[in-house]
Amino acid sequence: MMKRPIIKVRHSDATPDGGSTSRRKFLKLGGLALAGGSLLLYSCDEEELSKQEDILGRDANGGDAFNLGTGDLAILNYAYILEQLEAAFYTRVLDGSYWASADPVEKLYLKDLQAHEVIHREFFKAVLSATFSSEEVAPDLEFDFSTIDFSDRDSVLGTSIVLEDTGVSAYNGAGDLIENPAYLVAAGKIVSVEARHASALRSIYLPGFTEFAGDDIIDENGLDLVAEPKDVLDTVVSTGFIENELIYNNIPNG
Repeated sequence: MMKRPIIKVRHSDATPDGGSTSRRKFLKLGGLALAGGSLLLYSCDEEELSKQEDILGRDANGGDAFNLGTGDLAILNYAYILEQLEAAFYTRVLDGSYWASADPVEKLYLKDLQAHEVIHREFFKAVLSATFSSEEVAPDLEFDFSTIDFSDRDSVLGTSIVLEDTGVSAYNGAGDLIENPAYLVAAGKIVSVEARHASALRSIYLPGFTEFAGDDIIDENGLDLVAEPKDVLDTVVSTGFIENELIYNNIPNG
């Protein structure tokens, strides 16, 4: 199987203090490289992916798979899947032993993030359910977070940052693919909240004065990074977090 890296995270070498050095090393694994599993993310190339999937919603092994569809339906399902992932992750964080002993400020941040992600998840579920048939809407997904150590601060906060940074770049990449202006307005409001999440987490985990908008997430033009839907989904699927089979070869791409 031909493999290729999907999303790389670039970090500057400047370290405002000694504490941030080890944290940078953690995040420098790239993309959704996660603590506990040393999991580097790769995916099949598109030609091989298309051979393994067909339009009937069957995966390469003949099992049932969910097809995200095309057009705005695909983009809405895409956002819904990402929000399900984030909501499930933060819910698991609040049930973990790190949460029980966390700094009060970190507890407050994570509790708010969990509440926001649940709201985002339910928003997309309601929009999709009101507009499309039940067969076209992504199901309630099953998740496997066994590669994350929910008792460890580095594992929890490092993973949180990568998830939020990825979410921001995902919304940025999907914006110009949305056809319905109402959906675009909603996505714009949600991505601004996701960016606040990323900024807050970076401020408490990477204790430098400029880490909230580091040069690994802001380009030379002062703009947030952009990630294409297929690349983001390739990366997320490669983590093994989502247990459901997904087909997204027809999702719009920039």
